[in-house]
Amino acid sequence: MPELPEVETVRRGVDSSVVGKVITDVEVGRERSVRRVGKEAVINGLRGGKVIRTRRHAKYLMVDLDNDHSMMIHLRMSGRLILNSTLDPRLPHTHVVMHLASARGRKANQELRFVDPRTFGEVVVYPTDLETEIVPEISGLGVDPINSTLDPSGIHAVLRTKRAPIKAVLLSQRPISGIGNIYADEILHRSRVHPRRAANRLSAAKIGEICSQTVAVLTEAVALGGSTLVDTQYVGLDGSYGGYQDEHLAYGREDEPCLTCAAVGREKLIKRIQVAGRSTFFCPFCQR
Repeated sequence: MPELPEVETVRRGVDSSVVGKVITDVEVGRERSVRRVGKEAVINGLRGGKVIRTRRHAKYLMVDLDNDHSMMIHLRMSGRLILNSTLDPRLPHTHVVMHLASARGRKANQELRFVDPRTFGEVVVYPTDLETEIVPEISGLGVDPINSTLDPSGIHAVLRTKRAPIKAVLLSQRPISGIGNIYADEILHRSRVHPRRAANRLSAAKIGEICSQTVAVLTEAVALGGSTLVDTQYVGLDGSYGGYQDEHLAYGREDEPCLTCAAVGREKLIKRIQVAGRSTFFCPFCQR
């Protein structure tokens, strides 16, 4: 599933390549992709609107138009947002297509395409002032660690009430949002915390380390365009792969050498366990 770094990479692509363009027409194929508001609301809300800005909170991407409407896109498991020429063949499972033209009225020659094989993702269009009503889950998310400053003391106060494993808490989107399976493993490895450690058993100092590593890992991942795994489900707006998967210290490295241990001459292997129903990768030596 695309996580905060992948969605931020897509947002930056939209910001640089789509802002200022006019959506001249919209096609909706699979109506499941627009299930929250329906096909007509998506088409009527987007058609004729000029893209004026982008926003993001956690894994939610918002695009604002000059017609007082906004579009929320959630990629979920397999969604992609790709900018193509109108001459490029459409990929299978292309469910929503937005035709783009320059604001000067030139003929549309680009398409912003929402592709989603598993159809868990969404395209939602609504009057901007109704965002909290149409997409209420956004207001319930925790702090976005890239857009806002994490307060370690405030995070510690919340985690003192949580008996769940710290990995499960990081995946819950509260009190920190945007972290999924990949980056939870990377953050906990760097913080030297066992993923099954109860959140309320962590010291204030260790929570501070987790907060620091959260910002560091996510910032580095954004700089490298996110992580594209072997299934290549995630790509950037231009179809390019991310590069952060080459920097993973834990995720996906079962029975491979722990690079952290190797740096100090130890020979330990990354192991895989289940936490909160998710495959979890960690070093039993580094993360006791």
